[in-house]
Amino acid sequence: MHPVPEPASPSIARLIEELNRLPGIGPKSASRLAYHLLRVPHEQARSLADAIVQVIDTVGHCTTCFNLAETDPCPICRGGRDATTICVVEEPLDVAAIERTGAYTGVYHVLHGTISPMDGIGPEDIRLRELIARCQDGIHEVILALDPNLEGDATTMYIVRLLGPSGIRLTRLARGLPTGGDLEYADETTLARALEGRREAG
Repeated sequence: MHPVPEPASPSIARLIEELNRLPGIGPKSASRLAYHLLRVPHEQARSLADAIVQVIDTVGHCTTCFNLAETDPCPICRGGRDATTICVVEEPLDVAAIERTGAYTGVYHVLHGTISPMDGIGPEDIRLRELIARCQDGIHEVILALDPNLEGDATTMYIVRLLGPSGIRLTRLARGLPTGGDLEYADETTLARALEGRREAG
């Protein structure tokens, strides 16, 4: 296996190093991306750089649901949706996946992680406290749409224990989703059927 050659320019080396920090990008992929950017028209590279800066400067978290948004509250929380039903997901990408189905009309709550003792992530490290606060009044159903893996199941069971005494209907997606899979990669039809076929949690 040949090592990735060191670039002659410190600027290129820095770009490769930063690209290598991205998830799923190894040293070789980072090098290919860096040299690709050097070959594209200046305007295209500048447009990419501007888009990165703009998203960092303008996108934050909705203080109601904790989804990524440019406004607070976000467009979904602001009105027109069924605010009595909350769909709990792990990451903002999961919101986008469910929204693509067109099968859900309620609101969301993004936990930004799942309980994972092996990784040192406990209930206090994700947005569980805020979820419980939202469920104090006027919520009829909480849909637990977490990935069907060990961490997702553990987080689901923890939420069921917390909210069970409240009388709120607690459901989880039907197991049309593959065990161990990620919600964000599920196709729209599978997700829509999982929403329609949700069952009581617990």
